[in-house]
Amino acid sequence: MPERLEGDDRLVAQAQRGDAAAFGRLVERHQDALFNGICRMVNQRQDAEDLAQEVFVKAFRNIARFEGRSAFYTWLYSIAVNAVISHRRKAGTRRRLAAVSLDAGTDDQAIDVADCSTLPDVAAEHHELGDRIEQAIARLDDEQRVMVVLRDIEGFDYEAIGTMLGCPQGTVKSRLHRARLALREQLKDLVV
Repeated sequence: MPERLEGDDRLVAQAQRGDAAAFGRLVERHQDALFNGICRMVNQRQDAEDLAQEVFVKAFRNIARFEGRSAFYTWLYSIAVNAVISHRRKAGTRRRLAAVSLDAGTDDQAIDVADCSTLPDVAAEHHELGDRIEQAIARLDDEQRVMVVLRDIEGFDYEAIGTMLGCPQGTVKSRLHRARLALREQLKDLVV
């Protein structure tokens, strides 16, 4: 999970007092990571750029509501998750996500996927595996896809995900478990 960056609390306090330059420094600190996370969820650069901008505008308008119960980036990412979900509902489409290493259950035991060496003679096989995983993630429903991205790609802990999505840690674990089971089922021929 992303940790509190030194100075974020000070910049947030300044931004809450109306200091736009302080908020600008927060944007500079977090824009690349946020953009990359959104890209993983929508897999469309232009949409990710638009959504990242929307997230920072919403954060700026609502900075006074940030209470500091989590890291600023966690709060910012929760705005991003909601923006992505809203965007997907409006678009009515499913977009592909980047490949992810799969975890079997909520205890984070890894699923062993068939070996994909980087040797030239198996490069095409490696690319095919990545595509298969990406397609499997894209076929998950929105809720499951978000869970996989937040936990397995972005590395947020259960508590942070629960905060972002407004649900208890137990709900996060069960949703993540179902998402991983769905991925495992889709990729059963690859899992050893």
